[in-house]
Amino acid sequence: MRLLQFLSVFIFCTLYAQKDLSFDSLKLKETRDMFADDYGNLYLYKNKDFSFTKYDSLGKQLGKMMFTVPFKVQGVQNPLSIALFSENAQEMKFVDQNLNEIQKLDFKQKFTFIKHAYAEDLQQIWLMDESTKRLIQYNFRNDATINSFPFDASFDDLIDLLVFENKVYILSKNQFRVYNLKFEKLFEAPVENGKRFRRENEIILVVAKNTIFKYLPEKGLTKIFEDPVAQIVDKNSLAYFEVKGNKLYLYTLENIANIKKLKDAENQKKELEKSIEKLEKEKSEKTDIIKLMDEIEDLGF
Repeated sequence: MRLLQFLSVFIFCTLYAQKDLSFDSLKLKETRDMFADDYGNLYLYKNKDFSFTKYDSLGKQLGKMMFTVPFKVQGVQNPLSIALFSENAQEMKFVDQNLNEIQKLDFKQKFTFIKHAYAEDLQQIWLMDESTKRLIQYNFRNDATINSFPFDASFDDLIDLLVFENKVYILSKNQFRVYNLKFEKLFEAPVENGKRFRRENEIILVVAKNTIFKYLPEKGLTKIFEDPVAQIVDKNSLAYFEVKGNKLYLYTLENIANIKKLKDAENQKKELEKSIEKLEKEKSEKTDIIKLMDEIEDLGF
């Protein structure tokens, strides 16, 4: 039995062996958020100096931006056009693969107060206007408002926004919600330490501090990656990334699938052991009853 347990632990450790990427820990120190594109490049955002820096997988710097106010990076799935929004500055920037500014949108000139902005593509963005309590679909290429939808809800704890196929995804401090454009709630689930959304084709991902969730309408919200001691986690199309102890680790999707299979097998094993223990206990109790009945019979009762 002990040999079997040892082999189980050995297999689990082998499957869970992550790849430690040779990345300078000083670059990871004080990093508030991390992004990985599908080319293996990494992007680090630091709140201390409001810097946004791009590195290749070996840690070579490819570009850097310095801000005077906080900016929120929408994502790096299109590294040729990365959108960043600042609530403080009331503006959105688009930068290229070298983090050079391509375009800047100043919302102060046209709107009252934008709480959050989501760039749907290279032509239009969705704006949460806190003052008018409206969700605005805005074509910035033509400087034209396409649609405006009333949204009578709290903006205080809004962390991220995503609009896809006539559904509005809202991430707040402790909740994930899905609405239609009439703002009828379609789904709600608790999410602790949520940070941002990531969309992969039809699938919506929720990235939290040390957990990544997948949302499917038919299945709801399911956890697909977690490391309770990680400082930051992220995902591209090929792998999961995490910062832990100021070191950068990579997990392939194949490893994660193997880990899940092993955990499922371990859970099945535990359930089987519980069933065996229960049966043995019942058998023991029945044996005790039979012995007692035999003793009573021997006494002549």
